[in-house]
Amino acid sequence: MNTNDEAALLAAELLARRWLPRQHPRVKRALVDADLWKSVEDRLAHVGLRLVDNIHADHITTAMLRSVEHVVFGDAGLNTHNNIDLPKDAVSLLIVLWALIILPKRERQAARDSEAENAEQNDMFGAERPLPRAETVSPVVSYKALLADFGNQLGKKMRLDGNLKRLENNGLIGRRGDDIVEGPLLDLLLDYDVLAPRILDGTLSAVLAKSRAEAETDRDGLASDADVLNEKD
Repeated sequence: MNTNDEAALLAAELLARRWLPRQHPRVKRALVDADLWKSVEDRLAHVGLRLVDNIHADHITTAMLRSVEHVVFGDAGLNTHNNIDLPKDAVSLLIVLWALIILPKRERQAARDSEAENAEQNDMFGAERPLPRAETVSPVVSYKALLADFGNQLGKKMRLDGNLKRLENNGLIGRRGDDIVEGPLLDLLLDYDVLAPRILDGTLSAVLAKSRAEAETDRDGLASDADVLNEKD
């Protein structure tokens, strides 16, 4: 199959499925084949779209080209807080979940990458190290904790449940029982470089500090339990 045929299939599948995992055979080929990647970009550009890829995410997707947003959405659409018809409280919920999931994930990816680099710095023939996959380092958020901490601000249980469903339907989060996890698009369609400084220096900084403190307390508790078991042995 030539590059044009492969590019057409990948572009069509992205349009049909909205996102594809980086482990998908055609995506894997495109990630290492610059000509194939460029051919997919060109095909999507013909319909006003662009490829969106992020080494910190496990998926790729498409988004609208900036140059056609005004034509498609008009002034009213561009002045709204989003273009997928999320109500304001759903956008607030999205930002909270992004802060609780993506910021710690990026920290863990950077930390593990640094640890691997230090371990292999004397390895003359060390293989190229892939960044830790999102699914292995992405934290989960407890629904019960989210409801307790933000329920009053985000419309209480019924409204929170409805907005979580909206975010899930749009691929921004996933649900595993009572746990909320990163969705395919959460680290693709929200600009980390713009959001991270605003959140880390803004109103959610206290929330993140509390979350980190609780996580450290849980780890210390597990370590203490392990020490007690070792002493008994």
